[in-house]
Formats: sequence, structure tokens, C-alpha cells
Amino acid sequence: MKRRANVFIVCSPSARVGVSTTARLLTDYYLLTNTEPAGYDTDPHEPRYAPYFPDRVRVLDVSDIRGQIVLFDGLLADDNRPKIVDVWHRSFPRFFETVQDIGFIEEALRRDVEPVVLYHADGGRASLEGAWALHEHWPELTMMIVHNEGASPLEPEEIEIFHRYPAQGRFVIAPLPAPVVRALSDTTLSLSEFLRSPPVDMSIVVRAAIKAWIAPIFAQFQSFELRRQLESSNYL
Repeated sequence: MKRRANVFIVCSPSARVGVSTTARLLTDYYLLTNTEPAGYDTDPHEPRYAPYFPDRVRVLDVSDIRGQIVLFDGLLADDNRPKIVDVWHRSFPRFFETVQDIGFIEEALRRDVEPVVLYHADGGRASLEGAWALHEHWPELTMMIVHNEGASPLEPEEIEIFHRYPAQGRFVIAPLPAPVVRALSDTTLSLSEFLRSPPVDMSIVVRAAIKAWIAPIFAQFQSFELRRQLESSNYL
């Protein structure tokens, strides 16, 4: 069986829940594994994903027909590269309206392209309702919940809300101290290169904190990939 190429739709109807952070992490995960992903940033006004990968991520306006052509034709390209789309919260409704209007999910599956929604959940009702709306439109769509604990902190008793989402699993991104967050905001800092060769002029405390933060996130991405490979295996 031919392995399907993944299109990761990193999204949320809410602002400031860590969508661009996840898109960045996933891109660096692939670069660390010597895989060249293609990225798309749908915030044409203040892109937060593209500045980290100026040569790899295109900035598009999904309210514009030209942007839609570049985006969706690119996502369906038969190049066996993982695709990563950072869906800005203000682009969220228009993005999925277009997905429905053009039959993107159905066309992708016909072309052996696997759309995977990385849905950033928070404790709000709108977040839960948005996830269920996607599931009702496309029940066959793979959806993973992402909880960025730093961007959307929840009390322990609130964590149970994630069991109410129509998702196949959950990624967790731990919070970070403010000094480390500031270091990560440097758009010239490549996390994949950092893991290969940490900057010698960076505090050893910050270096250790970044490594400890990234390791479990990349392990989750790797586990997801391995699970998908096993599911598509002809020998199991």
C-alpha cells in the first residue's frame, strides 16, 4: 500500500492558543528528521509562523482566490512532502468554508493525501462546538487535539473537557518560563539546528530548558507517525 502524505491543518477558532507554535515545532521536527516540509501561513497581516522559515513557508490570504489556488493546489501536489498549514483564527471560518465548497477533503483522500486536523482546544464552549462542527461535516477526518498548557492553562478539574472532543488523540505542549519564551521568540533560532548544535552564546540553563521542553513534544509527533504507519501496514 502506498503511504499517504500528510497535510496538517493546524487551527483553532480562538486566538492565542498556540497554533503558530505548533506549526513551528512540527516543521522543525520534520527538518530534524531530514524531511523537507512545505508550510503555509494564512495570516497575511501579522504572520507568526512564516518568519521562522522565510524560505519554506508561504504567506497567503485565504479570502483571496489567488491565495486559495496556491494553497489548495499546493496541498494536493504529488511530491510526497508533508504540508503544514497555520490557520489564523480569523481565517478559520473562511478556510473551512472553502474546504467544503471545493470538496478538498474528499479530493485529498482520492489522491492518497491524508488531511490531519491539529485542533487547538481551550476551555471555552466555542472551541468544543467548533470541533464538533468539523466532525459532523467530515466524520472521516483525522482530528488530534492540541493543548498548549502555557497559552491555554486549565485547572486540573477542567482537563476532562478534552474527553468530550471528537478526536483520535491529544498532543500536549508544556508551558515555559518567561526567559525561555523570550529566547524562542527569536525568529533566527532554528529549533532543528539548535538540537543538532546548540548556540554556544546561549545560557546553559536556557539551552537545557529548551531541550527538555522539545523532547516530549517531538516524541509525541514521532509516536503519531509510527502509529499511522502501523495502521496502514499490509503486514499487520
